Amino acid sequence: MTRFKIIVFAIVAILLVIVVLQNTETVETKFLLLTIPMPRAVLLFVTALGGFVLGLVAAFGFSRKSKEAKT
Repeated sequence: MTRFKIIVFAIVAILLVIVVLQNTETVETKFLLLTIPMPRAVLLFVTALGGFVLGLVAAFGFSRKSKEAKT
């Protein structure tokens, strides 16, 4: 099962890199009161990274709650 997870992770990472590299034109991103011009690749990477971090935090929170419930 661990080998399967590594393969899936590698495929998703490669697909992410392909999408990021194909989107290099500049876009204006509005965040609160700021307008930030940046390459679309950077925006996609930051968004993907944010989703990854939120997923880790959620997984850690759920696993911690289940451990506390068992004790």
